[in-house]
Amino acid sequence: MKTVRWGMIGCGDVAEVKSGPGFYKADHSQLAAVMRRNGALAADFARRHGVPRSYDNADAIIEANDIDAVYIATLTDSHREYTLRCAAAGKPVYVEKPMAMNHVQCAEMIAACRSARVPLWVAYYRRALPRFLAVKDLVDSGAIGAVRMVITRQFQRLPPAEQMKTLPWRIDPALSGGGFFFEMVCHALDFLDFVCGPIETVRAFAGNQAGAYRPEDVVTASYRFASGVYGNGAWCFAADFDEEYNEIIGASGRIRFSTYAPVPIRLSRGSMTEEIPIADPPHVHQPMIQSIVDELNGNGRCPSTGDSGARTAWVMDEILNEFRATDARPREPSR
Repeated sequence: MKTVRWGMIGCGDVAEVKSGPGFYKADHSQLAAVMRRNGALAADFARRHGVPRSYDNADAIIEANDIDAVYIATLTDSHREYTLRCAAAGKPVYVEKPMAMNHVQCAEMIAACRSARVPLWVAYYRRALPRFLAVKDLVDSGAIGAVRMVITRQFQRLPPAEQMKTLPWRIDPALSGGGFFFEMVCHALDFLDFVCGPIETVRAFAGNQAGAYRPEDVVTASYRFASGVYGNGAWCFAADFDEEYNEIIGASGRIRFSTYAPVPIRLSRGSMTEEIPIADPPHVHQPMIQSIVDELNGNGRCPSTGDSGARTAWVMDEILNEFRATDARPREPSR
């Protein structure tokens, strides 16, 4: 087994705990170099994580002969550009989610990597986390019978007014592609794709009711999976309480679980409910990183590919297309 030498483009908050350590803690994996436009911050990350080199220029990562694969951990607006540049350099790519600003960009990324004959993976890491694999195993084993439908709910308070004075990048559509819905909910929809198969039809409404920021803050959607399963979701990011869950409803039971909080899975059959506690690992990307390293060494396949990531991007576009069409003002970064 060879050691896969990684270069990281972008080393901000997500790389600090969730992903970064996974690259040097996974078996046969090494984080060889990191890049951030602020070179001092890149050097600080490298020092604290024991990374040999740091840069303030992405070309130093992309063109390095001793880097085998690249993790792109920048904001969504640059995912397409960096992926295309890595593909041109013959480097396999692991790109953060959302995969790109829209499905069209995802298709371009897939085409570039396919043409260059390099693999493309997307950081929908729940496809490799034990807690979520347990949900999938329950469904696949028939624990709730044939799946009839899935329900997703997420209600969240607005951030405090002090935090809103400087617009977070997650709700700046020029940087993130949308609002909290676009940046967060793709995780839930991607996992449902993993469990139930691709979504083939979408009907949705989205809007901005609170006016605290520009992109969507309320969304409702119904969808049909190619497998015959039906689904619906309701999301409000300007509510007076916080609640979030997914529920998979079968012919003989149901499974409730959280996309974000490592709370126990609830398996209900008739009047009986069983709680299944499964903790998330310290670095939630690490199981996915391990699957990529294993694939590069000819052992298995990573469950989150460019093709699966693009399917989720298509669903997000279908949900938000009408809202985006009515909000057609030029999208300029707020910072």
